[in-house]
Amino acid sequence: MTAALRIAVIGAGYWGPNLARNFRSAPDWELAAICDLDPDRARQVSEQVGGVATTTSLDSVLADPGIDAVAIATPARTHHDIAVAALRSGKHVVVEKPLADSRERGAAMVAEAAARGLVLMADHTYCYTPAVLKIRELIEEEALGDILFIDSVRINLGLIQPDVDVFWDLAPHDLSILDFVVPGGLTPATVSAQGADPLGSGKSCVGYLSIPLAGGAMAHVHVNWLSPTKIRQMVIGGSRRTLVWDDLNPQQRISVYDRGVDITQVSAASRAERAAATVSYRLGDTWSPALPEREALSAMAAEFAGAIAGGRAARTDGRSGLRVLSVLEAAGRSLASGSAAAVEHEAAPVALEAALPEPELEAIA
Repeated sequence: MTAALRIAVIGAGYWGPNLARNFRSAPDWELAAICDLDPDRARQVSEQVGGVATTTSLDSVLADPGIDAVAIATPARTHHDIAVAALRSGKHVVVEKPLADSRERGAAMVAEAAARGLVLMADHTYCYTPAVLKIRELIEEEALGDILFIDSVRINLGLIQPDVDVFWDLAPHDLSILDFVVPGGLTPATVSAQGADPLGSGKSCVGYLSIPLAGGAMAHVHVNWLSPTKIRQMVIGGSRRTLVWDDLNPQQRISVYDRGVDITQVSAASRAERAAATVSYRLGDTWSPALPEREALSAMAAEFAGAIAGGRAARTDGRSGLRVLSVLEAAGRSLASGSAAAVEHEAAPVALEAALPEPELEAIA
């Protein structure tokens, strides 16, 4: 039998307890410690998962040779420093979204992991839900045909974040899903963003993001902190079928419609006759695939362990997190310029030792 990997959760705030609970119950993992600057908060999470060691010192966690990996659930601005320190200590790393607070710092994390042969994984939790795994499967087996368009809506009332706009808060979920299900990943040449700040908060509270896809298709993401109703929905239109994912409908999360527009190549005397003759509408059946019941974070934990054991990249590795950051930063440039912005894809060269000084571990734990 293979011994379980030992992991420490860094951060016991909003997301840390969820990570702790799932790593504690995962057969591939042993939860070794919970680290947080607030000792009471760390102890509270420890009690929730049946009791594990707690500490306020990140330094002590990284110095422990018995800990194989860390799960980082701290503010995005701290992800880079903690992850780089953990990688330099020889530990595998999983980081909650977004991977970092800038593309440059995310690229440095990816480069550090690659140089040391360690797994760097982005906790793109939605990519491990049964619904999104099924969507990826249906697209891979071409059940939908060629993708024509994707519309994604993620709106609710609050929470207005003090340090980031609505794009950085909500859109990483949608972008990570697109990167996971679109063949070849999310690699647009340009993006266009429109944002509004009707509250005068100093940041976009409502946002729209347009992303060109291969073959002339288009993805559109709507994020909003001001909606009195909560909507989590994605529509993926294909040349054969259209899929609707409603994450708030537990009885029927996915519906597949055999409906759409068919284009037939014909010869006609005039442009008008040709246009009328080539378009026909298909009205077929609707069906809903059965989905297994499994918590997404449980599947994420299993994938992290599998990547480490297999010496391979995780399905949502650091590079997938970097692609999300690339689109987010391009969206920011588009907001500033009022026009489409180019998306950077290749990681800029990083002189690791010169560019990444050792962080003050206690200050960022």
